Amino acid sequence: MANLRTLKKEIDYRLEEVVFDCDMAICFQPSKEKEIFDVMQEAVSVRNALFVKAMNPAEPHNPSLVRKHYAALRAEMDDLFEGLFAKLSKINEAK
Repeated sequence: MANLRTLKKEIDYRLEEVVFDCDMAICFQPSKEKEIFDVMQEAVSVRNALFVKAMNPAEPHNPSLVRKHYAALRAEMDDLFEGLFAKLSKINEAK
């Protein structure tokens, strides 16, 4: 990770991707708007939680622990957003 600004931009980018995909899903399946909107709300909650974690590392004066904190945060971000995309795909698969 280059810096905190880059990490925060990546979190926002992934949120935008989830929201865009949700918007497209609503256009194609308006009958599932409620479920898709719930995924959108969950994505915003995930984004806010990740920002709180990004802004508050456990031990800010220890560079080694800060690097580990951000590496774990990046892995968590990947898992959480991947889960949101999977949830959206499952909603779209159901007829």
